[in-house]
Amino acid sequence: MKTLVIAEKPSVAQDIVRAMTPTVGKFEKHDEYFESDDWLVTSAVGHLVEIQAPEEFDVKRGKWSFANLPVIPPYFDLKPIDKTKTRLNAIVKLAKRKDVGALVNACDAGREGELIFRLIQQYAKSAHPVKRLWLQSMTPAAIREGFDSLRTDAQMLPLADAARCRSEADWMVGINGTRAMTAFNSRDGGFFLTTVGRVQTPTLSVVVEREEKIRKFVSRDYWEIHASFLAEAGEYPAKWFDPKWKKAAANADNAEPDAELKADRVWSEREALAIADAVRGKAATVTEESKPTTQAAGLLFDLTSLQREANGKFGFSAKTTLSIAQSLYERHKALTYPRTDSRALPEDYVPVVKQTFEMLAASSMKHLAPHAATALKGNYIKPSKRIFDNSKVSDHFAIIPTLQAPSGLSDAEQKLYDLVVRRFMAVFFPSAEYLVTTRISQAVGHSFKTEGKVLVKPGWLAIYGKEAADEVADAKEGDKGQSLVPVKPGEMVRAEVVEAKGLKTRPPARYTEATLLGAMEGAGKTIDDDELREAMQEKGLGTPATRAATIEGLINEKYMLREGRELIPTAKAFQLMTLLRGLGVEELSRADLTGEWEYKLAQMEHGKLSRETFMAEIAAMTKKLVDKAKGYDKDTIPGDYATLTAPCPNCGGVIKENYRRYTCVGKKGDDGCGFSFGKTPAGRTFEVAEVEQFLRDKRIGPLDGFRSKAGWPFTAEMVIKFDEETKNYKLEFDFGDDKAGETGEIVDFSGQQSLGACPKCGAGVFEHGKNYVCEKSVPTNAQPTPSCDFKTGQMILQQPVEREQMVKLLTTGKTDLLDKFVSMRTRRPFKAMLAWDAEAGKVNFEFAPSKFPPRKTAGPPRTGTVKTPFGKTVAAKKAAGPAVKKVAAKKVAAKKAPAAKTAKPKVPRVAKPGSGLKPSDALAAVIGAEPVARTQVIKKLWDYIKAENLQDATNKRAINADAKLLAVFGKPQVTMFELAGIVGKHLTAE
Repeated sequence: MKTLVIAEKPSVAQDIVRAMTPTVGKFEKHDEYFESDDWLVTSAVGHLVEIQAPEEFDVKRGKWSFANLPVIPPYFDLKPIDKTKTRLNAIVKLAKRKDVGALVNACDAGREGELIFRLIQQYAKSAHPVKRLWLQSMTPAAIREGFDSLRTDAQMLPLADAARCRSEADWMVGINGTRAMTAFNSRDGGFFLTTVGRVQTPTLSVVVEREEKIRKFVSRDYWEIHASFLAEAGEYPAKWFDPKWKKAAANADNAEPDAELKADRVWSEREALAIADAVRGKAATVTEESKPTTQAAGLLFDLTSLQREANGKFGFSAKTTLSIAQSLYERHKALTYPRTDSRALPEDYVPVVKQTFEMLAASSMKHLAPHAATALKGNYIKPSKRIFDNSKVSDHFAIIPTLQAPSGLSDAEQKLYDLVVRRFMAVFFPSAEYLVTTRISQAVGHSFKTEGKVLVKPGWLAIYGKEAADEVADAKEGDKGQSLVPVKPGEMVRAEVVEAKGLKTRPPARYTEATLLGAMEGAGKTIDDDELREAMQEKGLGTPATRAATIEGLINEKYMLREGRELIPTAKAFQLMTLLRGLGVEELSRADLTGEWEYKLAQMEHGKLSRETFMAEIAAMTKKLVDKAKGYDKDTIPGDYATLTAPCPNCGGVIKENYRRYTCVGKKGDDGCGFSFGKTPAGRTFEVAEVEQFLRDKRIGPLDGFRSKAGWPFTAEMVIKFDEETKNYKLEFDFGDDKAGETGEIVDFSGQQSLGACPKCGAGVFEHGKNYVCEKSVPTNAQPTPSCDFKTGQMILQQPVEREQMVKLLTTGKTDLLDKFVSMRTRRPFKAMLAWDAEAGKVNFEFAPSKFPPRKTAGPPRTGTVKTPFGKTVAAKKAAGPAVKKVAAKKVAAKKAPAAKTAKPKVPRVAKPGSGLKPSDALAAVIGAEPVARTQVIKKLWDYIKAENLQDATNKRAINADAKLLAVFGKPQVTMFELAGIVGKHLTAE
């Protein structure tokens, strides 16, 4: 009987086969697996199966109602992940082969790898005995050693239990929490989706808390005294400081330490000016101390540190960095597995590292090769616990270059590859050596400090060249090699210029993706409980593989906005945090929950806690969470709410915010007039600044992000209108359906300038309500009875039509290409021009011409008949002429059909290999290397896109690039309209 080995990813399966071949014999390669006389080796591609509640325990209708909460299924069903269903079916087929008698779990050595295998085994309903291959190094010797000491299934059961518990607990808290918060926010009408999760919500809480500090920050004035001292050799700068200042003493009267108190700050302008006046022009004594210091290179990259570095250096989002790293790993085979949280290498990797340096030294990468050669010549590659440490290697080791020199990298791929390679080489180079000089100049009892830092030996900084200073933590001018003007021993210097500079304290900086990734990684450090903090020491919020998706999810759910490199929480985010605090379920927004779970899961892995006990606690926590939301009976949620500056439009009173609404509370001493409106009309939460503008102007928009009752997104303006029935103001959506012209009311255009001539009657066209209308289409003093019907909206299918575009349409017959239309039928965005259609007598859409160039034909023009790529026989053109529209082409085919009968019968032609257009290497990785007709390229691309489920979930006309498509597209996402143009660049004539 054969043994089936299941690895987590194809590259590991290949490594296993290479390692086993010398001892078990040759393997034959098949599409989805390798086979020898006694072994089958295959792999998953990460998770192939996900858990779901059985249908009888999870209703489809009414799932957003408290009546059907909580959902606590007694067991979980499994559901194949659509994108990888083919791979799953292949593994199941292998497991059910009659000649297979045992399984080896060769998935990654950790909790998640255990879960991936166990779910596949459960889905396949396999009863074969299981052994566990536990690898922390991927060298052939380490793999063979692993097979010699396979672990038993019984040994791995505690880890398997912990893996399943983590997965099921995340499902129960995420599903029930999201449905309960959504039900709470939607119970007064409408639908307000409010997602929560164990990782997502604490991450959002970190961003919201920082923004709260920024909003509450009160800037304070302080002064620094800067001086320039003249010595015999020249001038040097210095800054006043208090040598007696101690942090503890300065904060003695404060309840909490004040980070703004520093030795070089003065908090009174009078004191600062007095110091400057006292020192100016006076002689000063000088003492200085110089000492050597060293700076080691940073550790090797794990995914989070790589994402942070790429965000800081290149502005790449965490998602983009992961996508590029995945491409370098999967497609180019140039980097090791990127989804790792380890920054060390296995202890047996010294020979592999030397081989990698040899590859780099011999490569054509001239900016890297000399440094690799220097390392080899200087014998820099030596065993070191800072680099090679098995105890710091988790499921995977650090990201390093492979033995394969890449070629054909895109600009973004080259940047990231260089980043990894430079760090990889730098960690083996000697430390950079500096001479740090601290000079104290004393004049009339006041001390001034000057610091200089001179690079003596560059060490690893030589790899970075001009970028060296950027690679040093807390780099100063001196890090670039700036030295101080020398002062002789005993020499007196004079304070030439002394100035008191007035400055202001600054609020804490907003999070960028780089700093937020760091906060997620170090979230455990903020936990007070020692045991929970210890449990989260190596974990943080999320995993390196999921943190990018968590950030993108918060942005997609409109909890955060990305402005430049800053991440800014929205009103919806503040509303969620207020809700969780008000309901008393703050644990959902704190890292403590992850800490508590990790502590208990670690106990389970060591056999000290049962799976049943843990899941019973999760069920109880879930029920408590739902009950608190369901049982909350107060009118509002307590919170830190705004008082608006804009007055009530009805009575001029004060408007205050509460959890659900903005409400008039009246003027001083009066009650409110009753005016109020919801904070979240049609599922979109107002920002406070938007409300201020709205109340002031009584109109706002167009705003996007609204959702209809059917769940469709839409864009609209909103207006505040007086309602005669209630004798108060109310909010309404304004979609531009102006009906004023139908009432017979006289319209006056005398204050407006015409946009152009009406295409129907030649009269002037003006703005009227939310439309552009012909002056003869509405009653006017000059013509009370309308005689024309030209009218077109200022908003068409969510696309605003600006005045300049309307002028262009009236002048030239069409607008520019506009890109914000959204189809009413498919709800997908599209691009089009608005053009006057004289035949239809209205404004219609005109689409951009196809980006496909006309097909080239070999040889001179032919006569007779030819076969089109679509199998039709048409008359050949006698000479090249202008391109004919498809409609015309069909007519020609129909007319010339009889002529085709008299032509010599032809045998159906089969396309020969080698005919057509040759795809580039990048495109060939997706559709194959065979030359192919252009039309077939698009078809094959779409087949791939659909098979891999790459159409964007929220916008079906957008395509998300996986590792293969990223090399074709050159960016993470494209629209379907761009495909033809992009593909054209990857095709060349044979």
